[in-house]
Amino acid sequence: MKKLTNFPYSHVLVLGLAKSGTAAAKLLLQNNIHVRVNDMKTDENDKIVKELTTMGAEVIVGSHPLSVLESIELIVKNPGIPYENPVLAEAAKRGVPIITEIELAGNLVESSIIGITGSNGKTTTTMLTAEMLKRSEQPVKMAGNIGTVATEVAQTLGSDEKMVLELSSFQLMGIQQFKPKVAVLLNIFEAHLDYHKSFENYKEAKCNIFKNQTNHDYLVYNAEEPVVVEAVANAKAARVPFSVKRRQEHGVWADEESIYFKNEKIMARQDIVLVGEHNLENILAAVGAAKLSGATNDGIYEVLTTFSGVKHRLQYVEKMNDRLFYNDSKATNILATQKALQSFKQPTIWLAGGLDRGNGFDDLLPHLENVKAAVLFGQTKEKLKEVAEKAGIETVEAAENVEDAVKKAYQLSNPNDVILLSPACASWDQYRTFEERGDMFIQTVHTLV
Repeated sequence: MKKLTNFPYSHVLVLGLAKSGTAAAKLLLQNNIHVRVNDMKTDENDKIVKELTTMGAEVIVGSHPLSVLESIELIVKNPGIPYENPVLAEAAKRGVPIITEIELAGNLVESSIIGITGSNGKTTTTMLTAEMLKRSEQPVKMAGNIGTVATEVAQTLGSDEKMVLELSSFQLMGIQQFKPKVAVLLNIFEAHLDYHKSFENYKEAKCNIFKNQTNHDYLVYNAEEPVVVEAVANAKAARVPFSVKRRQEHGVWADEESIYFKNEKIMARQDIVLVGEHNLENILAAVGAAKLSGATNDGIYEVLTTFSGVKHRLQYVEKMNDRLFYNDSKATNILATQKALQSFKQPTIWLAGGLDRGNGFDDLLPHLENVKAAVLFGQTKEKLKEVAEKAGIETVEAAENVEDAVKKAYQLSNPNDVILLSPACASWDQYRTFEERGDMFIQTVHTLV
């Protein structure tokens, strides 16, 4: 078991259990630190309460009394708990440091950390980076906001093994000395303002990813995002820009034909499976992070010719009889479907529909120019039919559900067509989740002959 080093606290409050809080509490207890756990929602008879109590923790559940702060030197908080929480607000008044579990993970890692953040594209970039390193025979593990608790992974990490971390603004707010060897800043858009209260606070949290870096570290950043460019201007790390529009002598870039790292051609764009300009940005960022961490061009090529995307997010499913099938079931709103439609230049058969929330779909009109046919289902199929007809789409058909829509779309298709599920609606009229809807699309595609 790995030990926390240079950790000056002996009495720690873990605020909020869930996965990260539980992992943090166990780690601290294993390092002989006095741990008090406070959680509002967990029942006192819960299995984890009994386990932590047996390990030596003092566990208080059901409320957040200020008495939990007595003798506390440090708070490790669940990232989702807002700083307006009475315990946190009082701790701030008393000058008690407040961190998230990511800070503990950073303390445990002996080798390189690659930290990835941004308002959009974090998960895709994290997965790409990790896979590029794996295919290059570099030992690596993923963790963080992607769903695996960082401290749990950090404790299993070999001395030569790298860790690729997806990092949210919530996690990054709570760091003191955490420092990735390679930091990636994809973009910064307005998000989570209910939590951060202002765009400036949100931006500051995102920029914490490079605040502790030195000139021996690297910062991969989006050279086409003015907010990002301004934010990194005073960074101490070696800056490595990426751009989908312009040559970058000291970074990662793409022209119409290929992608490059500095002046080195990595591969032809036509060989990349993942579609969409937003995904090209994610690809360039991942190439930068991976190359700086030891990835080979062969390893990168192998990933980019096979990686089909995060499941249900413009996911490449299959090429069958020269038709390309894409699952974008996570597109539960108009903006997401706009991005999906923009990703294809070839003739597209569009599958859409779902829960009727009362909105119209005219905002999709400018993005339907490559759609040759629409197969529509669910509560919104009549509304979507009106938009499809306004757009001059020649063939518009109704379907009972996604399974029926896939079969009809295939019958309407020709070689080199794209068959795209991008519903622009939530799934709840016919399916429990967008995942269930996407899985039905995938299953049906695989039954086609």
